[in-house]
Order: sequence, then C-alpha cells, then structure tokens
Amino acid sequence: MVYRERRFTAQDGLSLYFRDYEAPDATRTPVLCLPGMARNSKDFHRLAMRLMPERRVIAVDYRGRGQSDYDPNPMNYHPATYLGDIAHLIAATGLHRVIVIGTSMGGLLATGLGAMAPTVLAGVVVNDIGPDIDAGGTDRIINYVGRDDPQPDWKHAVARFKELFPTLSFTDEGQWREGAEATWREHEDGMLHFDWDIRIVEPMKRNQPLPDLWALFRSVRDVPMLAFRGGVSDVLSQATFDRMAVEHPGLQRVCLEGVGHVPSLTEPESTEALDRFLEKL
Repeated sequence: MVYRERRFTAQDGLSLYFRDYEAPDATRTPVLCLPGMARNSKDFHRLAMRLMPERRVIAVDYRGRGQSDYDPNPMNYHPATYLGDIAHLIAATGLHRVIVIGTSMGGLLATGLGAMAPTVLAGVVVNDIGPDIDAGGTDRIINYVGRDDPQPDWKHAVARFKELFPTLSFTDEGQWREGAEATWREHEDGMLHFDWDIRIVEPMKRNQPLPDLWALFRSVRDVPMLAFRGGVSDVLSQATFDRMAVEHPGLQRVCLEGVGHVPSLTEPESTEALDRFLEKL
C-alpha cells in the first residue's frame, strides 16, 4: 500500500481517519487535502500518487465520513468543529507548514485556517467554491446527501453515480468506478449505502449560522492561491469567481469549460495549473 492508514483523536474523543502518503525522500512542502462536504480521502488518491514522490500528502475523512467515527450529535457537523479537528490533525502529523488543497467545503475550511492559523499556510488551492454559494447547488447537495440511496451492487452504484453527477469530467470507466467507491460502502445487509452519516446536513437544514465567508477569504489574501471553477458549476458562479480575483489580487484562476461541480483536479488543464502553482512552493 502506498499510503499509511492512520487515526487521531479529536477534541471530543471521536476517532478520525486519514491517509498518510508518506514520501521518505520528500523535500517539498507537504500537502493537506480537504474533501467536499460528503466526500472523503479517496477522492484525492490519484492526485496524491502524482505528488507524493516529492511531497508528503495527507488526506482526511471528516467526522461522519468514510472511516472516521460518526458524531452522536449531528449539530457538531459544522465548519467550526471541522476546523478544530483539522487543527488536531495538523498537530498530530507535525505539519508546521502546508499547502492546503480544498474541494468545495474543503476550500472554505482552507480559508478558515487562514484566520485560525495563518502561519501554517504556505499556499491554498480552492476547488469550485467561493464565499458566495449559489442556492441552487446548495439545495441539490442537501437533497441527495441527506437521504440514503442504497444500491444492490457496484454496477448499479456506478450508473447511479453518473446520474447524480453528469457534469463531472471523468473520461473512462475506471474513474467512474473510483468515484462510486468513494460514495458508497457495503454494509452488513449486503447493500451499498452512502459512505457518510446522512445527518451531516442537519446544521444546514436548521440554518445554523456561518461566519462572514468573505472576511475569511480576505484573511488569506497574502497567501499564494489558485482557484478552480467548473464552467457549468451550480455552486460557484462566474460573478463570485470574478469578485474573488478582486479581493485577492494575486489569485490565479482556472475555469474548466463544460465541467460542473466539481473538477476532479486530474483534468489536463488542472494538472498543468497545479504543477505551475506548486512549483513555486
């Protein structure tokens, strides 16, 4: 196995999982990968494999996702709690300085780190997310994340995955299968169920307040940043993408035409842009 499966204990005692793509001879700044709201560390496997010869890569399963413990109190599924968990992860892994790659909600958490621990950030990559989030995309995500969608086998799971995410940039069946395997997990009943606690949407349903996301974004305006947008994203609008460039004058931006929420970061345009960005860090 090219990564170590490791765990750490959160501030409230939950056991949380992460993948540690250790590179013994790595000399470059490590990378911390933060997935989307209902996603997990599996989403970053291809990216980590590409980066790990030169960099250590850490990819985490938030509480309630993947192999991490589910929280008995669903109201703890909140960005403030996740940031506390990430701070514990950074301490547990000895990551004094990192480049954070955050997809969707993970991108917002990356900017949150800028306010909480600014000296930790060597660079930030935000993938199809911004301080203003389109309501249409939010409603769509809450709708499918908050209810189970059991599948009898992987053939049906892959077909359902394609239905749920028709605008992904995947180009071969292997990628679609990997995406499905990062979305469902086999349970004791023999069925495939979502690989997350469907209660993670409860704080959003109850409109639990969020901090000023533009203020958090401005907190990293002096940190090198690369932002991706899917050209047909229903989460990050072009208007918000443009304002991000105004608020962060050094922001590097890439828009992937015809791609929805979210880019996989394995597209040729994404790979090229990431390599250019990371080369300087």
